[in-house]
Amino acid sequence: MKKKAIITVLLTTTLSLAGCSDKANSDQTATNATSVESIESTAINSESSIFETADDTETLTQISLQSTTFPLPTTVENADIYVAPIPDLSDNFIRGMDVSSILAEEKSGVKYLNADGVAQDVFTTMAEAGVNYARIRIWNDPYDENGNGYGGGNNDLATAIELGKRATENGMKVCIDFHYSDFWADPAKQMCPKAWVDLSLEEKSDALYQFTKDSLTQLLENGVDVSMIQVGNETNNGMAGETQIPNIAKLMNSGSKAVREVSKNYDKDIKVALHYTNANDYDGIDSILYKLSSFQVDYDIFALSYYPYWHGTFDNLQKVMENIQEKYGKETLIAETAYCYTTKDTDGSGNSVGETDLIDGYGATVQSQSTALRDVCATANDAGALGVFYWEGAWIAVGDATANNSPIWEEFGSGWASSYAATYDPNDAGKYYGGCSWDNQALFGADGKPLESLNTFKWLKYGTNAEPAIDLVLTPTVTCNIGDQLQLPETVDVIYNNRTLNTALPIEWYEEQVKNIDTSKAGTYEIDGKILDDAAESDKPNEACCIVTVELHNYVINPSFEDSDTSMWKISYEGDKNPTDFQQKETDAHTGEYAFHFWSESDMDFSIEQEFSNLEPGTYELKAYFQGGDIDETAQMELYASIDETFVSDPFTAQGYANWQEPTISSINVIDGTLKVGIRIQCNAKGWGTIDDITLHKIN
Repeated sequence: MKKKAIITVLLTTTLSLAGCSDKANSDQTATNATSVESIESTAINSESSIFETADDTETLTQISLQSTTFPLPTTVENADIYVAPIPDLSDNFIRGMDVSSILAEEKSGVKYLNADGVAQDVFTTMAEAGVNYARIRIWNDPYDENGNGYGGGNNDLATAIELGKRATENGMKVCIDFHYSDFWADPAKQMCPKAWVDLSLEEKSDALYQFTKDSLTQLLENGVDVSMIQVGNETNNGMAGETQIPNIAKLMNSGSKAVREVSKNYDKDIKVALHYTNANDYDGIDSILYKLSSFQVDYDIFALSYYPYWHGTFDNLQKVMENIQEKYGKETLIAETAYCYTTKDTDGSGNSVGETDLIDGYGATVQSQSTALRDVCATANDAGALGVFYWEGAWIAVGDATANNSPIWEEFGSGWASSYAATYDPNDAGKYYGGCSWDNQALFGADGKPLESLNTFKWLKYGTNAEPAIDLVLTPTVTCNIGDQLQLPETVDVIYNNRTLNTALPIEWYEEQVKNIDTSKAGTYEIDGKILDDAAESDKPNEACCIVTVELHNYVINPSFEDSDTSMWKISYEGDKNPTDFQQKETDAHTGEYAFHFWSESDMDFSIEQEFSNLEPGTYELKAYFQGGDIDETAQMELYASIDETFVSDPFTAQGYANWQEPTISSINVIDGTLKVGIRIQCNAKGWGTIDDITLHKIN
């Protein structure tokens, strides 16, 4: 076996310091650097960079590209946005950005600017803002038989090398995200590369190993500072066309093996990461980790996608990451996150996230975008994670939002998918191809200028000083029972840039709009008002909106089981095992995603009940929705209401899947404000059903 010697050819390394003189910068230049010209005259590829020497030593020539580093602040800075500090944050915390679309954007005519509006390499702008890690996806062959790109950045190996070199030159480490597909891989699709379709599992495993090894070798030989490899992208439900856990594990180990071998050959520490999503599913993630352990998959980092509008609370995210580290001994990081700064569409092709996706306490503003990013980073840091990658923060609009930009997207691949992708992915890209749906979540504006939220990365540790300013005013909602007198809120909740200043401010609703509300019949109204406070200056939000709904008020708390707090429902059952659960399955719910579900291997006898103690005297109507099947005719099922010694009920039967029954009790006389309502079911083993949308209305 030949010995290996590694010759590293260093180019200039520069430390960029704000406010330093040219001489000071020049003094930081490495004196032992080989000239750029001499390196450029050397062929850099996998064939010419490995050669034999007289002493039978295999020599690997690596290029260390000219690299400029940008120091982080050492104290709090003044800014137009407020960033709360994370004092214990390490300077090595990954402040990453997925940069995969940048080359396609630039080819499409996008011009990136710096904060002063001057054209500048976008990687330099990101590095100045504190980004220290670039994430780049690689697809095997994102082109049709005529060489037309599938879009989404046309991210082949050559593109990754070009992007990786620019990242390295700006002091960033690089994470390579292998999808092992010719186009997008995610939980909904893990399509096999065209070249691997007819291969056996063993052959596919070998092909994946070789593809990983060859790609990583070429990246390193071109000077890209690869420090992390993702073996697969959001692989919850498969990888490279495989869906069975043993097969997926085999492929993952092949990718990991390639990374380990190349790392050793180049004497470079490169971490292996596996990437999953659905961070909101604690038990599901734990199950994945257990299976990976059972099949002895070799990896270092368990990476998660976490989008706060899709993947649950920050508290749950922290628990998930802590479990990964404590129970399975793996490092963690957030491989993808994002949040919007506007709900407007800037490229004419629609957005993935809009008004209905906003999370409580965060608006569609640059300040809220920054705060959301900061809060994800704080959660990751509290959990002991390595860091956070922001997904595609530079994927901005191509062309004007009112123009037909399809020809540009088609030619340069700067949209989510081109029409050419239909031959490979007819069920998704072939139906929904078009522009970018992420532009309103970028950290750059449609004009190519960085938003101030981009600087969140460099301000994470020490934070910023900013004048107190209202970020958003929450919209209260009021439900008025038909025939009742409308009661509007006297204050509105106000969210400041510094969330510790949040408060409720007095509001004056515009009288003319209030007069137009008719409480004698059902309807929905939107009224405006003026905030009565000095903080609401003319250049800040000084108005609020209230949504008024006139309808029969439902007194049942959590009537559709959508809220995670179900403590208001009392569940009683006979036997050792509870046959019920609050099931998240939209197809089995009457509305929403959740319903009260039952099934058991044995006979069932249970009830679900809610009690009231402060109802207004009057006549009430109780209603519920039920679907079920495989239930004998002898079963006893009823909706009931109980007041003291009075018990009234309405029996119902199971009529099959999605055939919703509506048991109703129309005349419930409440005198002293107390009432119990519920559903009781006695039925045979393996009968099933769901209960949803329980309503209690005051009708008189």
